[in-house]
Amino acid sequence: MTTSKPQTQAGTGTPAGTPVRQLSVFLHNRVGALMALVKLLAEHRVEVLGLSLQDTTELALVRMVPSDPETAEMLFIEKGIPHAVCPVTVVELRETEHTLVHALSALLSAEINIDFSYGLFVRPTQHPLFVLHLDSADLGAEVLSSAGFKVLTQEDLSR
Repeated sequence: MTTSKPQTQAGTGTPAGTPVRQLSVFLHNRVGALMALVKLLAEHRVEVLGLSLQDTTELALVRMVPSDPETAEMLFIEKGIPHAVCPVTVVELRETEHTLVHALSALLSAEINIDFSYGLFVRPTQHPLFVLHLDSADLGAEVLSSAGFKVLTQEDLSR
């Protein structure tokens, strides 16, 4: 079986395309708040591809990767939902030489810190996808790509 190297931008080791964008939202810790947020997105044909939830007594921090970050952000603006947008690195893992241990090792070798991470629900290639918020997203994507990992772009995930 042959593997092809991920397509990269000319002159760099980073994948060609738009970086994956994560939207972060603070929700009041109320029954149904997350459902209402996801339903709002679904009503506008935006899928939640991945989600991380950190709960506190009064608020919950929801980090999500939507299928259409532009539409999601416009909805949040229209509805007055406070949010933040940041790039994240999405890497494909495999059971062979491209495991989680290998990805973490490549990042450690480059001294790149992971702020937080979570998995994605959607797996276009049927392999696990891992979302990483790194202290240096561009360098992290370049390091992972150079180590042979497929680093996905927004175009790989959007539908």
